Amino acid sequence: MSAYIFEKPLIRGTMIKRTSQFTALVEINGEELTAHIPTTNRIGDVENKNLPCLLSYHDDSKRKLKYDIEAVLLSDDENWVGINQILSNRLVEHFFNTHELDEIVSDFDSVQREVNLGISKLDFKVGDTYLEVKTPLTTINVKYGKNIKTLPPKPFSSTDRMVKHLKELAGSLKDHEKAVFLQVFQYRITEKKERLRSTHYEEVSQTFRDAGKAGVEFWEIQMDFRPEGVTLFSVMRSTDL
Repeated sequence: MSAYIFEKPLIRGTMIKRTSQFTALVEINGEELTAHIPTTNRIGDVENKNLPCLLSYHDDSKRKLKYDIEAVLLSDDENWVGINQILSNRLVEHFFNTHELDEIVSDFDSVQREVNLGISKLDFKVGDTYLEVKTPLTTINVKYGKNIKTLPPKPFSSTDRMVKHLKELAGSLKDHEKAVFLQVFQYRITEKKERLRSTHYEEVSQTFRDAGKAGVEFWEIQMDFRPEGVTLFSVMRSTDL
C-alpha cells in the first residue's frame, strides 16, 4: 500500500482554543502562537479547546501565519482526524495515480484537476469520469475520548455549491459513462453517528436522490492519518446519502 508522505513530518501540539473561523491559539513545545485553520467548517460537535493537534510548518515570507492545523485527536487512540479539505484533493489524486482507487475508476489514462462541466468547476476528471470530492466535518464518526467535551448542535446551511455540482454530475451522464460523488474521511470511522441535518436538508436530499436515479455513483474512502503521512484504509460504495 502506497502512503502519501508529507514533505516534513507534522508537528504535534495542542489547540488551546479557536479564536476565529480561520485561526486558533495553539501550544507547541511550551510556546503559544496563532495557527491557521484550513477549514471554515466547525469540527463536529466538539468544543475546540485543549485538543491535541498536528500542524504543518510553512517558512514563507508571504504568509502571516506559519502553521496550519492539519488534524486533531478526538479519541483515546491514535486515530487522527484530518481537517484540511484542500489536502483531500491531493490525497485523492495520489491514490488514483497509485491505482489504489481502481475500484472506483479503473480505466483511465490521466487524472485532471479542476475541470469545467457546465456552469461548475468540478474537482477531477479521471479518464472520462467526472468526480467531485467532499470532506464532511460537521459530524465526526469516531468514538470520542473521555476528555472530549461536546457542544449542543447548531443549525447550519448546506451551500448551493453542493446542489449545483450534484446536478452537473447527473447531467454529465448524458454524454459520459460515469460520474462519482466521493466523500473523503481523513480518519478511520469507529462509531457511526447520525448526520446533522442542515436547514436545506430536504432540498439537498432530493438532489442526492435525483442524482442517484440519473446514475451518479456515491463512494466513500477512509484514511489512516499519521504525522508522517496518510494511507488508504478503506474504499466502499456509500449508502449514507
